[in-house]
Amino acid sequence: MLDFFSIFGKGGIVLWCFQSTGHIFTPSVNALIRTVILQERGGGSNSFDHESLTLKYKLDNEFDLVFVVAFQKILQLSYVDKLLDDVQLEFRDLYRQQLQGLRPGLEFRRPFERVLAAAEEWGRRQDNQPRQMRSFEQSHKSKKTVSSMIERPHEQKNQKTGKAGKRNKEQEQVEKEAAVKESPPPTPAAPASPRNGSGAGELDEETMALNRMRLAQRLGSPNASKKKAAADKQKSPKAKKTGKAPTQWDLGGTNKDVASLERTKDKDGVRQDTYDSKLVGQMVGGIKDLEVDSSDDDDEQDEERQVRLARTKESGLLSMFKGLVGNKSLSRETMQPALDKMCDLLIAKNVAADIAKKLCESVATKLDGKVIGTFEGVASVVKTTLTESLMQILSPRRRVDILRDALESQRKGRPFVMTFCGVNGVGKSTNLAKICFWLIENDLRVLVAACDTFRAGAVEQLRTHVRHLNNLHPAERHNGREMVQLYEKGYGKDAAGIAMEAINFAREARLDVVLVDTAGRMQDNEPLMRALAKLIKVNDPDLVLFVGEALVGNEAVDQLVKFNQAMADYSAAEHPHLIDGIVLTKFDTIDDKVGAAISMTYITGQPIVFVGTGQTYTDLKSLNAKAVVHALMK
Repeated sequence: MLDFFSIFGKGGIVLWCFQSTGHIFTPSVNALIRTVILQERGGGSNSFDHESLTLKYKLDNEFDLVFVVAFQKILQLSYVDKLLDDVQLEFRDLYRQQLQGLRPGLEFRRPFERVLAAAEEWGRRQDNQPRQMRSFEQSHKSKKTVSSMIERPHEQKNQKTGKAGKRNKEQEQVEKEAAVKESPPPTPAAPASPRNGSGAGELDEETMALNRMRLAQRLGSPNASKKKAAADKQKSPKAKKTGKAPTQWDLGGTNKDVASLERTKDKDGVRQDTYDSKLVGQMVGGIKDLEVDSSDDDDEQDEERQVRLARTKESGLLSMFKGLVGNKSLSRETMQPALDKMCDLLIAKNVAADIAKKLCESVATKLDGKVIGTFEGVASVVKTTLTESLMQILSPRRRVDILRDALESQRKGRPFVMTFCGVNGVGKSTNLAKICFWLIENDLRVLVAACDTFRAGAVEQLRTHVRHLNNLHPAERHNGREMVQLYEKGYGKDAAGIAMEAINFAREARLDVVLVDTAGRMQDNEPLMRALAKLIKVNDPDLVLFVGEALVGNEAVDQLVKFNQAMADYSAAEHPHLIDGIVLTKFDTIDDKVGAAISMTYITGQPIVFVGTGQTYTDLKSLNAKAVVHALMK
C-alpha cells in the first residue's frame, strides 16, 4: 500500500529509507522540502500533493528529524497519521541510543515492518467498523428546551414584525399593569339630585346651563383673543423651499482660472508641460530599498547588544547553572498563549486572518517538542521563530533582475515584455509610468501598449505620461531618439490583438522594453478574466506583474488566488503562465500596517518586485524584507 517512507535530518542526511516500488521519489521529496518545509508554508497541514503522489510528513524538533511517507493520490489510507506517530516514537528511541553509544548500528527494518503491520490492522478495523449514529445527547436538538420547540401561532406574527413589535407589546402590558396599580379605587356614585329626577351619572338642567355660560365667557373674553394672537406671533414662518446650495471648496477657483489651467493644447507653438528637471538622474542603476527609520536601527542595535551580552554571560556563569537545572521541552499548551498574542498582532498589522493563523500554526509545528534552555522564555522563542519565518517568506525564491533580463533580450534582438494586471483603482498606469521612468533613466527605449480599452480616459492618461517622460528625457539628449513611445488603437478593441501588434512594432523598431497596460478588473468578472488569460497566452510576456494595494487585508488573498486560478483555467495550456511578481502600491499610506506584503507573498510564493511610495516618478522602491518584518513585529 505504501510506496515510500524516509527518515532524514534537517541537514539533508538520509538516515533510513523504505521503498516498495521502482518509482523515483526524489523530485517529489525535494518539492516538499523546497515548497513547504523551507518556505514555512505548511500552515498546520502535513499533507502535500505532487503529481500523482500524496506526501505526508512529521517533524521531530528535538532531534531535528523529518519523517516522510508517500503513496498514490487515489488511495485513501486512514492509518498514515498513526503510522507517522508510531514510527517517530519507535525510531527516536533507537536514534537516542545510537547517539549515546549504546547501540553500534541503526537497524530499523524489522521495527518498521512491525509498526506498519499494526497500523494497517488498525486501519482495517477502522474501515470495517460501521458508522454509528449520533446519540440524542450528541445532537443539537438535545440542547434545546421543551418550551422553545412548542409552536405558538399567536407569537409568529410578532416574530415576523421583528423585535420592535415584541418590545412594544411588552411595554404596553407593563403600562397597563402600572395604570391599574396607580389608579385610585372607584368611589360610589353620588345620589341623583331630587330636583332633576334623572338617573345616576346624568347632569341636571342648572349644571348644564352653568357650563354653557362659562364656556361662552372663556371664548369671548379679550384675554383669550390676546393669548391667541401672541401664540400666532411666536410661531415661526414657514421657510421657502429652495434648491441645494453648491459646496464652496477652499481654493476651488472660478471660471476665470480655466484658461490658465488648460494644458491639453500648445499655445503659441510652445508646450505647456511643467515638470521637475531635478528628477532626472536620480534612478540610474538599481532600485533603492525602502528606508528604515533611525529609531528602528537603534532598536536593532540594542537587541543585538543584548544578544551578545546574553551569550557572553551564558559562556561564563550561566553555563554552570544550565548544566545543573537542565532544559525544558516546548509543547503546544505552553506555546498557545504566545501564539494567540502573535496571531492578534499579525491581524492588527493587516495580515489576512487565515494567513496569520497558518503562520502561527507553522511556528507551533516547528517548535513542538523542541528543547530550549531554562533561562529562555517561551514568548521570546516564539517571536524569534516567527520573525525568522516571516523573513524567509519575504525573501524571494528567485531573483527578478529586470535590467539584466532586458539587456539580455536586447542582445537577442527582441523586446522584453512586461504585463501589468490587477483590480480597479490600484494604480497600474501610475506605477507603469514610474517603472518606465526608471527604465529610460538606464538608457532603455520603451514602448507603452495601451491595452486598457474599457476605462474612459485610460489612453489619454498614458499619452500624458509619455509626453511628460519625453520632456524629462528629450530626444536631443539621446541622438534624436524618443525614449518613450505609445502604441494605442482607441477603445473597444481586442486587448490581446493590440498587445501583439505592439510587440511586433517594438521588434521592428528595435525598441528594448514593452510595457503592456491592461484594464482593471475584479477577480469575479469572468469575461474580463478570460480576456486577460487570452492576452497572456497569446503574447507570452516575459514578466506578469500583479499590482495590488498595501491597504487591503483579507481581500489580497482572494484577489491573488482568483487571478492565478483564472489564468490557469482559461488559458487551456498544460503549463499556464501565472503571476511572476507583485507591485505593492500606496505603501506610504499604511504606517506600520505592512501585513499585505506578507499575505501576497505567502499566497503566490512570488517576490514583491516594486513598492510604490508616493506620487512622483522617483517614488519607486524595492522591498526591504528586514524593514517590513521589523515594522510588523513592533
